[in-house]
Amino acid sequence: MEKKIRVVGIGGSLSKNSTSLAALKLALQGAAEAGADVELIDVGTLNLPFYSPEGEVPEAARRLAEAVYQADGLLWASPLYHGTISGSFKNTIDWLQLLGDREPAYLTDKVVGLISTAGGTHGVQAVNTMQAIVHALRGISVSRFVPIPRAWQVFGEAGAIKDAQFAAQLKLLGAEVVELARRVRHAPQVATAAVAESATASVN
Repeated sequence: MEKKIRVVGIGGSLSKNSTSLAALKLALQGAAEAGADVELIDVGTLNLPFYSPEGEVPEAARRLAEAVYQADGLLWASPLYHGTISGSFKNTIDWLQLLGDREPAYLTDKVVGLISTAGGTHGVQAVNTMQAIVHALRGISVSRFVPIPRAWQVFGEAGAIKDAQFAAQLKLLGAEVVELARRVRHAPQVATAAVAESATASVN
């Protein structure tokens, strides 16, 4: 029997009612419904220190890096803070430097779906930043992405989504990560083409 696709979601914030975490959970649900094994990594509970190349590596960072290394696909979700991703999310991703000496290194051949939530009318700036990071780490960003403006109107206080259209988009993103990860697994040349496509895709 073929090994199931594994999708790891990384996201959330230090906010008690994190809309990015709520969005990430829906996307992971979509990935699970598409047949993947899924794991949620909540930035708000990781308690990671600031990344330092010379510092001691905490066990939480080792577990994070290993979970990402074992994944076929990833889902990233960050709130939009001052035109970019949150500091806590960026610090979490910085700890993936631990994958630099693995084989293959960093996010090579890993498919990544991107989500952002914003309090205002724009959320795509955070997606732009995450897309640049994915490419720098040799990953493959899915052409579909989900920026959610006015997230406080989309999600209730308990994280329940109130907008059926965004719920469908998030689940579809999760499913697309699974589908592309399957294609990459079975046809390595797909990864090369997907990297080229994602690197040239315009975000608008």
